[in-house]
Amino acid sequence: MSISMYQASLPVLVRGLTNLQAILGKAQAHAARQIEPSVFTNARLAPDMLPLVRQVYIASDTAKGCAARLAGVEAPKYEDVDQTFDELHARLQRTIDYLKEFSPQQIDGSEERAITLKMRTGPIEFTGQSYLLGFVLPNFFFHVTTAYDILRHNGVELGGLK
Repeated sequence: MSISMYQASLPVLVRGLTNLQAILGKAQAHAARQIEPSVFTNARLAPDMLPLVRQVYIASDTAKGCAARLAGVEAPKYEDVDQTFDELHARLQRTIDYLKEFSPQQIDGSEERAITLKMRTGPIEFTGQSYLLGFVLPNFFFHVTTAYDILRHNGVELGGLK
């Protein structure tokens, strides 16, 4: 039995973003115990790593970019200005809602779609399948996991996610 591009992408990304919302909710509740929330949203694992807010931005952008590129449409642009937990929750919900607009028919059959990413170092060429499996999913999970790690490192009790 084979798995479709839709099944391998959008439900997986929605679940990851939903879990990220739960993680941020736990951090927000933890911060309510007399900790300035920006301590968490600006936290990093190392001085040369991106802070929590950027991890959320990248996870969101990776997910919406994946759906759009596999479907052959333009992704919406989000300004990277969200700083509070409420703003980050809203961004993630916007992304989840966007992903839910796609049908399997828009994504399935995109295995061989030519996808070009414009990077600072130059363009990278993919097929739809290599983009999903070799770029999107590893990067998406890296940034979701890094967000988890930043919060856990800062004492937020996380666990019991869906």
